[in-house]
Order: sequence, then structure tokens, then C-alpha cells
Amino acid sequence: MSDLFKENEDIQEISIEESIKGSYLDYSMSVIIGRALPDARDGLKPVHRRILYAMHELGVTSRAAYKKSARIVGDVIGKYHPHGDTAVYDALVRMAQDFSMRIPLVDGQGNFGSIDGDNPAAMRYTEARMTRLAEELLRDIEKDTVDFIPNYDDTMSEPDVLPSRVPNLLLNGSNGIAVGMATNIPPHRLDELIDALLALINNPDAELDEILEHIKGPDFPTGGIIFGRKGIMDAYKTGRGRIKVRAKTHIEKKGNREVIVIDELPYQVNKSKLIENIAQLAKDKVIEGISEVRDESDREGIRVVIELKKDTMSEIILNNLFKSTQMQITFGIILLAIQNKEPKIFKLMELLKLFIQHRKTIIIRRTIFELEKAKARAHILEGLRIALDNIDEIVALIRASKDANEARSGLIERFNLSEKQAQAILDMRLQRLTGLERDKIEQEYQELMAEIERLSNILKSEELLSQIIKEELLEIKENYSTPRLTEIVDDYEDIDIEDLIPNEPMVVTITHRGYIKRVPVKQYEKQHRGGKGKTAVTTHDDDFIESFFISNTHDTLMFITDRGQLYWLKVYKIPEGSRTAKGKAVVNLIQLQPDENIMAIIPTTDFDKSKSLAFFTQNGIVKRTNLSEFKNIRSVGVRAITLDEDDELVTAKIVLPETQSLFVLTKKGMCIRFPVTDAREIGRTARGVTAIRFKIEGDHVVGATTISDEEQEILTVAEKGIGKRTAANEYRLQSRGGKGVVAMKLTAKTGDAVGVVIVDEHKDLMALTQKGKMIRVDMQSIRKAGRNTSGVKIVTLESGDKVNSIASCPKEEADEEILENPLNLEQ
Repeated sequence: MSDLFKENEDIQEISIEESIKGSYLDYSMSVIIGRALPDARDGLKPVHRRILYAMHELGVTSRAAYKKSARIVGDVIGKYHPHGDTAVYDALVRMAQDFSMRIPLVDGQGNFGSIDGDNPAAMRYTEARMTRLAEELLRDIEKDTVDFIPNYDDTMSEPDVLPSRVPNLLLNGSNGIAVGMATNIPPHRLDELIDALLALINNPDAELDEILEHIKGPDFPTGGIIFGRKGIMDAYKTGRGRIKVRAKTHIEKKGNREVIVIDELPYQVNKSKLIENIAQLAKDKVIEGISEVRDESDREGIRVVIELKKDTMSEIILNNLFKSTQMQITFGIILLAIQNKEPKIFKLMELLKLFIQHRKTIIIRRTIFELEKAKARAHILEGLRIALDNIDEIVALIRASKDANEARSGLIERFNLSEKQAQAILDMRLQRLTGLERDKIEQEYQELMAEIERLSNILKSEELLSQIIKEELLEIKENYSTPRLTEIVDDYEDIDIEDLIPNEPMVVTITHRGYIKRVPVKQYEKQHRGGKGKTAVTTHDDDFIESFFISNTHDTLMFITDRGQLYWLKVYKIPEGSRTAKGKAVVNLIQLQPDENIMAIIPTTDFDKSKSLAFFTQNGIVKRTNLSEFKNIRSVGVRAITLDEDDELVTAKIVLPETQSLFVLTKKGMCIRFPVTDAREIGRTARGVTAIRFKIEGDHVVGATTISDEEQEILTVAEKGIGKRTAANEYRLQSRGGKGVVAMKLTAKTGDAVGVVIVDEHKDLMALTQKGKMIRVDMQSIRKAGRNTSGVKIVTLESGDKVNSIASCPKEEADEEILENPLNLEQ
């Protein structure tokens, strides 16, 4: 260091590294606190808060005339926001866009931009005012409810936070990039937020699961579909999560071609850029099959039409569009906001509790303000009452005084009044001396005393405080409720890959109302023949178990509906439930059309060309189609069989190469057995051929199976729990289309026939009743009987109960080979 520096004591040695580090940290915190991140209480960044407060000061309310945006922006940058006018105007514009805000805070008049990315008009052309909801953010601000801080040049003051009766942070969301951190909070539905807040006020110890009964997930202003709940749960539990958001589409027919129509877009997706991207992908043949893309959107809503070429499958095009364009986006949720001047990542429960605490603070400060105001007025009225009671003496005292000061002092000394009370008496007009005015003063005083007591009670009672918060929230809900815009669906692609899932036998049950579940076979204990069984599923009073079967977790389930459509789903994608659980609605797992009902569910391990799928209908129709035709199924399903108007599907069976014959059983105990070759393989959309003609009026098919060996035994069961084993060779082969022979002798004790299965030494019989009872019986314990006999009791039924369906399942002590494929013989 030079001698000059040594001689000058004012010069200090500073490390450049430390200086830069300190300056950058100061800058970082300035950006974080003062610009980029919202406050956790009112959900506003400083620029948004300043815009709303400036509009409030200007009197630009929802009921006032619009004011030029330039005037508003000028006030904001002149008084509160020391930054460029463009930044302020951009923030004002966003608060007015219904495609950016779940409920806009600014009511804009003029061009405020569009979802196509069009820029808004210049601020000198547009006008704005607050919306009704924005006023709720500012309500009571004049009642000392929030702290005010100096503006940038210390000439004025501005609110540090807004009182905000609305949970705005979660309602409208927020996004911003600060230094080293970012926030990305999705919008939510106001009704759900308020219901959750009310539940939390009623039960402060509520768990997240209870709150999520009210908050279903984000609700974007542009609608769309959220696929999967895992990302939502991650965000609510940890403050971070990733969700997939898809455009909402539907398919229309145009002649012999399909047309994809986009009805809603993912949040913050630019429509015109999306259309341009789709057109470019079609032009470059990255996605083949698109003939034209056009925008038919209008003020009623979005409508983007994608016309497809002839014979192009819309499902394939849609999957490619979701994969290659912004028709599907990933929204990364980061619940980051400012609390006590520090950035913090919040969990959902923390944000809700913080808002409730904010409202408590606001109400306490408002109550104190109103209480002090009421007490001050009551103090004045007490002085006026004294004056009215001593009016003659007071008048004489005032007349005898040489000036106001002497009169004021005399009043204070004579009647023991405060200075304010004495001044109020001196300011009192003579008309207040009338009897009517005296009564008004007395009435006002009594009302004020009641109000003071009410306000004092609020400050003493946590219960009253909570009640006021609830009432104000309910008022907001009543005035500003909107329906949910974004649909949320389960996405079972999130489940681990198949190789990580044990291949175990499962009991799959489906109820009449369409609830499905899977339960490990080991949960059902074997019982002796004639036992009463265990409850297999809890159903509604008007519901009952309609069908069940045994399948491995890696198997594929084919769902065949009353419309002849076929869908498929992996067994492991069905939620596992307890033995008594109700299950999950099938409509949440596969994309059924409205009023479409599942009539048969077929498990299979593969789609080998050597196998076929045989369909059996109530009217005695049989149809056989090669299984490989159902390998590539779209989520909207494929046509499996064309049904007559008065016909319904009963069941369908996998036909293996070794299958010799098909066996069909009717309700009245008749059956027919005919060679597989009699029902030749035909296409997916065909109707089929006649399997059996009914001998008895009102009869119909109730069950069917496949036979591969003459030595096999057929087990038939009737609705009153009677069943029997009969050798297959007792049922002679006939030509398809005959009237058949007696399969089971039916009486009043047996009831009608309900089903048929093949007896297998490695399997047990499982029977389900309409009341949800399930019993497992060793097939070998059921007595053999001839074709034209009734059988023995298999299950003891409660009064009014009936056997609904039957199936075979692996024995508990079966070897590993059978456990790996419990449906081997059935397939």
C-alpha cells in the first residue's frame, strides 16, 4: 500500500469479492421481495398491489366510470412504483385477461390482448376499472387493518399488504422468476377454497386428506384436463409437483372421415402458435393423416378443427398431437411466496392456515379501530347528555363568558368535562335542544353502548372471531362462485412398470352400478360346502355384485359393452381394495360413452393369433373372432360385435386351439353343445350366427363355456344354491342352431339356472350372491350327478338372497405353475 493511502485515514481497504457479493445479495433480495414474488397473505406482487391501491385512491371502483389506463399507470409510477410504465401496464393488462386470471381483478374496456398472443392496445387507447372481487381485496383498508409503509421517495405511504377477504394467492395463482428462485402457483376454484377454509376453521386439526375432500386440484381459466393426481398430491404435501394438462377435445364425423375438435387449451398455451405448429408437423409429415387445420373460435369459445384424411384413426393422431405439441403440457407447481419478508415454499395446509391467520389479524385490527371510534363518539354524547340535563346553567355560563376559551374552561371546571366534550357543547346547534333531538342523542348513545359491547366481545372471544371469518367467507362464496372449468382424471400411466409388479392371482369384482376392484385371492378363506360365505364387497342398497372372475395382475381385461364396443385395461391398473371395499367406478378407468354399460369382462394373458374370442348373447347368438384383432385397442374402444336391438351380451370366452366344442346354458335349464368349427371366425363388426333355439317361451342364455376334452366335467349352478357336476360326454354333440337338451332338472327348490363352469382339480368354485356374499368351495366336494338331475346344496342363502354368478379360482394349495396362470384351462 502506498504512503498516500497510509497517510489518509479516511480510505478503507475493501475486498472486491466481498463487495460484489454483498451488493448482489442486496439486489437479489430487492428483486425477490420488491418485484418478482407474491405475498402469501394477499397473493399479490408489489406492482399488482400498487395498481389496485392506486385505482382505489382514484375511486375507479366497479360502479365508477372507466378511466384511461394511461392515467392509472401514471398514478402508479408517479406515486408508488419506481419502474417503467410498460411493466406496470403489462401487469394491469394481465389482471384484466379472463384467460390468465381465474377471476379477473381489473375490468378492461378495449383491446387487452387475446389467447392467440395478440398484444393489447396502447395504454392511451384502453380504459379500466376494478372488478367487484378486487374491491373485496381492499375492503376495510381505511380502518387501520394493515400497516402502511413509505413510498419510494418518502412523500406518501402505501399498504404493505391488502386486507383481502379472498384467498387470492390460490384463487388466481402467480408466477414469477426472481434471483435463484421461482414461483408457479396454479389457479383454483373459489368455492372449493372457501369450503376448505371453512372446514379448517371448524377443525383446526384437520388432515390434508380431509381438506382435499373440498379442494379437488387446480382449476385453470382456460379449462383443459389434468391427467393424474400424483403431481397434485406432491404439490399439496411438499410445495412442489408436476401435473400433465391436456387440451379438451371431441371427435366429430364428417362423411366417412373423423374430425378432431379442440374445445379447451392447457393454461398459458398460445392458440395461434399451437395451430401453426400442428400445420407444420402435418406439412413435414411428422404427423400423417391431417388434411386441414383451421380456427373456428369466436366469442362463444375456442373451436380448433383438425380434419383427418380418409381411414385415419383419430385416436392415433390425438396421441401424436399430445406427444408432439402443446396440446399436452407439464405444469410445474412451486408454492413459493413471501412471508415476513422472506421467500418460503409452502404446503397447501400452511397457505390456508396463513390466510385464516391474516383474516383474524385484519378483523382484530378493524374491531379495535371501530371500538375506538365508537368510544370516542360515546364520549362526546355523554358530554351532550350532561349539557342537555343542565342546559339553563350552561347557557348562562356561556353568556357570562367573555370568549370561547373562557367558556370552554368554565364548562370543564363546572361539569368535570373533557376538552373534547366541552368543545362539542360549544359547537352544538340550538336545534339540538328540541325534544326530538334530545331523544335522538339518547337513542344514538344507547346504540353505541350496545355496539361497544359487541365489539369488545369479539376481541375477547376466539369463537366470535372465527364466526365472523366464516360469515365473510360465505358471503364471498355466495357472490362470486363459479363452476369448475378444469376436469381432473386419474392417469394410471403413473403406476410403476409391469416388471416391478408381482404377478399374483386376484379376485376382480364388478357391481351392477359399475364399481370395480381387485382383491388378492389369499384374502378369501376356503369354506365347507353349504357355508354362508363372507361379504365380498360393500354395496349401496340398490346395488349388487353382477360379475366376478379370477385373473393375474399382469393380465389384460377386455371390457365388452352393450353397444358392442370392446375396451381393455391391465389388471394392475384397477385399484386394489380391501375385501369389503366398494371399489372404484369403471368410468374412471376406461373412456365409456354416456349410458354405455359393461356386459362382459374377459381376462387374457396375450393376443395370440391361434386364439379366438367367442361372444354369446341372450337371444342365443354366437360369434367367434380372432383374438389378434383386439390387440391394439384405442381408449375409445373398438367395435367387437353388432347386436340386435332386443339382444344383450351374456358373456364371452377365450377359445384355445385345443377347444373342441362350445357349451351354452339357458335360464330354463336347457343346453346345447356344438363343435367350435360350426361357428367360423368372422370379423369384428359382424353379428354372429344362431347357437341355440329356445324350446320354452321366455327362455334366454345365462352362461356359456368351452370344452376341450370329453372327460371334462361341467358344473351347473341354480339361483337357490343348488349345483351338480356332470361329465361332458353326457351332453351329446349337436349341430349349431338346435333346441338342445336338458342340462339341469329345475324345480321350485332350485330356481332358474345362473351359470356354468368347467370342473378342474386345481381349482375351487366361487359363488356370489346378490347381497354380496361370496363362498369358496372345493369342486371335488360337489357330488357328481346325471344330466337330467338337480344336484346338491352348495351355499346356504339368507332369506330373499339368490346366487348371482359363479366362477372358478385356483386352489389355495395349488402349485406355483397353476398360481402363475390360474385361468389356464379357462382360456
